[in-house]
Amino acid sequence: MSKVRRVRGLNRPLVASAAVSALALTASGCVTVHGEREVVPSATKSEAAKALKDFLTAYNKADKAYDPALDAPRITGPLGAINQAGLKSRGVQHPGGNPRAVPLELTDVKYAIPKKAGWPRWFLADSKATRRADLRWLWVFTKNGPDEQWRATYLNLVSPQKMPALKKDADGWAQPVTTGAKDLALAPSDLGERYTSYLKSGGDAFAPGDHTTRWKAFRDRNSQRAGLAVQYIDEPQNGGTFAPLGLRTEDGGALVFFSTRHYERQTASKGLSPKVDADAKALLKGEVKQSLTLNRMSNQVVLDPKKSGGEKVAFLGRIQGLTGAKGE
Repeated sequence: MSKVRRVRGLNRPLVASAAVSALALTASGCVTVHGEREVVPSATKSEAAKALKDFLTAYNKADKAYDPALDAPRITGPLGAINQAGLKSRGVQHPGGNPRAVPLELTDVKYAIPKKAGWPRWFLADSKATRRADLRWLWVFTKNGPDEQWRATYLNLVSPQKMPALKKDADGWAQPVTTGAKDLALAPSDLGERYTSYLKSGGDAFAPGDHTTRWKAFRDRNSQRAGLAVQYIDEPQNGGTFAPLGLRTEDGGALVFFSTRHYERQTASKGLSPKVDADAKALLKGEVKQSLTLNRMSNQVVLDPKKSGGEKVAFLGRIQGLTGAKGE
């Protein structure tokens, strides 16, 4: 089982190791939206830096007040689901705000900005942080149109030693990956479905690790406990703000972000009831009599190797947060 890592203000606990829409290119590498056909950088470096700064300002205010409304306009997708539910839960538990709030600061920021046509557009910001300084914080920002603002969509924490070299052109622009890329071990659009299928039935698509073999083994053992039966239901999230996004790596593979949703239904034996912790209680709907269903959002980043090499998809990081609870 992977270690529980707490990333304050996003949600507590978050499980980790170490998207405004689907990858928006067609097979030809070009999308036409509002007549836009030209392949251009998704953002300038200064625009990307401003988007990160504006988000961080809003995030720190929301974290201090435990008020999800303060950063809601700057966040979306799986990260938004985790952040907003986490702030709501902590706000219920601590209505006066976060008494131990320390602003998150980012340093050594590197940007990977893909060139593409049309909308949506997106970019990756790779930084160090004042929390978990031993890891790289990978932020994906997305934007749906010229009149919208950039929003943080994915976040994962990755060991610097595991970060791949991204493919860039002579001007330093990154190369996006199509959702249906056939030259990868798994097409990005298939990652969510194959991962949720793996957690249920196993398979050989993913390399062993914290979020594959060990997490599946933990869930298998945990499905039957004294006085409690646990059922897991997993769903891929491929649409809208939860769709996968990826960048080509120098070796021909891809760095891909994708999201999944996970339900854990706990049903107690007659005369007993599941235990509800403080985080779940703050988000609880209904009354816990004999069952409790926990709803969690997960966003992950993987190395998707080129198919010809015969390697398996390897997880670099995963962050999961509680987003809802229902009692029956």
